Amino acid sequence: MTTAPSPATPGFFAGLLDPANRADPYPLYDRMREHGPVRLGGGPVVVLTSYRDCAAVLRHPAAVVERRHASLPLGPTPTHDLAGERAAELTGTNSFLFRDAPDHTRLRRLVAKAFTPAVVRGMTPRITAIADGALDRAAERGRLDVVADLAYPLPITVICELLGVPLEDEPRLRQWSSMLARTLDPVSGKSTTGRPDPVELVRANNELHDYFEQLARERRRRPSDDLLSALIRAEESGDALTHEELIATCGLLLIAGHETTVNLIANATLALLGHRHHLAILRTAGAFAAPVIEETLRYDPPVQLVPRIARDPIALPGIEIAAGDMIVMLLAAANRDPEVFAEPGRFDPARENRHLAFGLGQHFCLGAPLARLEADIALTRFARRVREPRLDCERPPYREHVTLRGPAAIPLSYTGILPASGDS
Repeated sequence: MTTAPSPATPGFFAGLLDPANRADPYPLYDRMREHGPVRLGGGPVVVLTSYRDCAAVLRHPAAVVERRHASLPLGPTPTHDLAGERAAELTGTNSFLFRDAPDHTRLRRLVAKAFTPAVVRGMTPRITAIADGALDRAAERGRLDVVADLAYPLPITVICELLGVPLEDEPRLRQWSSMLARTLDPVSGKSTTGRPDPVELVRANNELHDYFEQLARERRRRPSDDLLSALIRAEESGDALTHEELIATCGLLLIAGHETTVNLIANATLALLGHRHHLAILRTAGAFAAPVIEETLRYDPPVQLVPRIARDPIALPGIEIAAGDMIVMLLAAANRDPEVFAEPGRFDPARENRHLAFGLGQHFCLGAPLARLEADIALTRFARRVREPRLDCERPPYREHVTLRGPAAIPLSYTGILPASGDS
């Protein structure tokens, strides 16, 4: 049977978009999970919050990502005249984030070899040098904001070097990336609160598209050993990659390659600052970083929700999902489901962890090994080098983003930052 719309349903969705809940959305998630599956306003949008339901849909063959299967229009639609600007396809349907098999398989295979565990492990010395360099610069300035000075510079530098993007272009890339990450957020047709301007989204999309067009032209003239050059070779082979897929893949890797890891490092640091006995353990036991990261992915995940579209009907306990329905899975709520995790609101790195933060099935996060390594190194270098860190504010400000949730700043006071050579 289909779940009937509840009087509480509109409040749930408004609460999800309300910036006042960004710092701590988990009480709202608990109420939503207790309510069970929700069909918003009786329309074609279903919200799932339990671990059982989210895991089932993530694995279900009829739960797809291609927008052509949806019964409602998706994506931002410009409402103003863009003075002749075309809507370049960069973060949309040409990206393998929004493609199903066989195209998803083909496109993912082209970049997967750059993110295998063995290849990622080989990046350890360089990532460590980047993290130590970031802390060195903070020590010279005499102040430390974990987001601006460590959590952001580390993954953006790594993904730029991997792709072959000049790091001096980072300020522009950061602006475009932050704007385009908002396209992943749900929006309400009845409210424009916190809603990005569609015209600005299209403009950012086009500018990033043009940037990679120009960079690809340069790499064709002077190939390098970076990932962009490898993708160009695949494109020029004829059938592996179209030009638009090349540009879209670059945009996706840039945005997905750092936005989520920024939040992972920042959220884990906040958890450690709030549980100082765990920070003390990490200071002397680097292996403790791995369970801290896994628990952060469960307790305060960088990706709060993911969408799917029902290509065919999907039956779940308590609700029937029709073909064409949009399915919104609140992974952050599922990861605190008391049916799966004892005392889910407690940060406990020792627990057995089966979180859904990286998804399941064919769309399992391609960059998971790299994100884990970057967070591991950032957290261990922070724990060993920063002496007696304390938050400089009662509660840090949060970014506007709903889907990719994380603090905008984590300003700290501390007694000192040890030199990299003297932190053991």
